[in-house]
Amino acid sequence: MKHNFGAGPCLLPPEVFAEASQAVLDFNDTGLSILEISHRSEEFEAVIEEAEALVRSLLDIPNDYSVMFLQGGGSQQFAMIPLNLLAEDKTAAYLDTGIWAKKAIQEAAKIGHAEVIASSAGASYSYIPKDFIVPTDAAYLHYTSNNTVYGTEWFETPKSSVPLVADMSSDIMSKQIDVSDFGLIYAGAQKNLGPAGVTVVIMKNELVGLSGRSIPKIFDYNEHIKAKSLYHTPPVFAIYVMLLNLRWLKRLGGIAYISNKNAIKAEMLYDEIDQNPLFIGTSAREDRSRMNITFLMRDKMGGSAFLKKADDKSRFLKLVEDNGIVGINGHRSAGGFRVSNYNALPISSMKVLVEVMQEFARKY
Repeated sequence: MKHNFGAGPCLLPPEVFAEASQAVLDFNDTGLSILEISHRSEEFEAVIEEAEALVRSLLDIPNDYSVMFLQGGGSQQFAMIPLNLLAEDKTAAYLDTGIWAKKAIQEAAKIGHAEVIASSAGASYSYIPKDFIVPTDAAYLHYTSNNTVYGTEWFETPKSSVPLVADMSSDIMSKQIDVSDFGLIYAGAQKNLGPAGVTVVIMKNELVGLSGRSIPKIFDYNEHIKAKSLYHTPPVFAIYVMLLNLRWLKRLGGIAYISNKNAIKAEMLYDEIDQNPLFIGTSAREDRSRMNITFLMRDKMGGSAFLKKADDKSRFLKLVEDNGIVGINGHRSAGGFRVSNYNALPISSMKVLVEVMQEFARKY
């Protein structure tokens, strides 16, 4: 058995794989594969309608919000957001907490004026900025709710008097949120929602056309809302697998259930990191992500944190591999180790990792 801690694409529940594989051969006894049914058919219309209904139900989305299933991942949203929300005479405010926030800022700056009002870059993105002032005349405030590379997470929604825009690609549906606090939420599916290929966008209707810009239809939220996410051929299979995953989450007990489960798993690993003499966490304790847990090796005598010589890391990774654990190497820009704790990860897998860390400490 493999224990998949990879940062994405995410692992999915076994029953979702089973249902999806059957649909590849024969979708709902139609005699056609899910890969070949028409996106204009009644069968797929039912899929996309149920998927939207589940997103709305699980997140308790108010009626004055639209839900879109788009392509292009979070990276396309980095550009679509300023194209749709940032008027030429306005400024967009951004919070810089990691690689993906920085990429969003860079894209916005190509379209209009983007201002970084707070950043933790000077401390290697090891914490979430707490003290910042949001310009009251900003078009919107953008932040990344969970930072996959550096292992930090926002546990309180930023206060803002302007529309709040959130990249929730790596923690959507992992914890409860109040959608009414936001003007727009977007999330690539490949962490907690489903496979790569579909991006969920949740948008307050009053923001449609806010920028006043003339933009290509393919980048215009209003066009996708009017077409009910069928402006062009959608990622049919990705939406279907996401539907299966949302059904699974609903059956379990929804976000309240999964949030508690995720907290238990994260606490297991953080407790081990804090008590194991060979490892040390990299992010501020109050901002430790429950989705992406980052840590380094340290000196046995408890000295300052540093990545030990390559053979020590290789020895640990070999032990990890021997126990069926995959995907814990840190991001290339941060080094160390990264453990992703997405919704479908079983508690038993986290237990195996903790036991391997304890075994490594005993041996070395």
